[in-house]
Amino acid sequence: MANKLEITLTKSVIGAKPAQRKTVEALGLRKMNQTVEHQDNVAIRGMINKVSHLVTVSEQ
Repeated sequence: MANKLEITLTKSVIGAKPAQRKTVEALGLRKMNQTVEHQDNVAIRGMINKVSHLVTVSEQ
């Protein structure tokens, strides 16, 4: 596993389920094409799996 993950919001949360919106917000993403960096751990990986259709992930 990589040490850090770069997560970018690539699709809009308009029309997404409320739980998915909250997950995107909890990841720290607010605007389209915004990128945040998180430690690679099980909790973050689970959040990414819930919204995998809205975000892109690159390992560092």
